[in-house]
Amino acid sequence: MEQLPDDLLVEAYLKAVSLRLNEDFIQLIESELERRSLHVRLPLTNRMSS
Repeated sequence: MEQLPDDLLVEAYLKAVSLRLNEDFIQLIESELERRSLHVRLPLTNRMSS
């Protein structure tokens, strides 16, 4: 994931959440976002319920 530009990583994360992809995959992207100190706010309609 280190080769993926920040904007594409954010786009991939938003798409993964909106498509409700595997939670492990989403957590992997979240870890990379955190490592890069990137903060993403999800629209309320895209947030997954606990």
